Amino acid sequence: MPSPMDGPLLDDAAGRLIRPYTVSGGRTRPTAALDLLSLVMATGTAPQAHLGPEHTMALGLCHGPTSVAEISAHLRLPAVVTKVLLSDLVDCGALTARAPRSHHTPTDRSLLEAVLDGLRRRL
Repeated sequence: MPSPMDGPLLDDAAGRLIRPYTVSGGRTRPTAALDLLSLVMATGTAPQAHLGPEHTMALGLCHGPTSVAEISAHLRLPAVVTKVLLSDLVDCGALTARAPRSHHTPTDRSLLEAVLDGLRRRL
């Protein structure tokens, strides 16, 4: 699969040739419940509806469980646009989505301290 940096979607001089919200048809709300840590994975079912090249690129990144944030970074699209694209793929059965498994709550003090300690070591 070509890199999202290759092909007609980007131009060295002009940058992105298609504006991000054009990709999602102006939609800013996904139909599937996705957050940045949601994991999506291809089902192997080909979409029946005609979808754009960004949908194809996103689907190509989902051979294994992949986070919404990672796909957004690879596509170089805002997270909300990526969520709309991925929810289109979930709706047509090409992807499955699930919340990440976590043994910690987002406000778990020990987890937050471990993250802070790791950041301090990197700086």
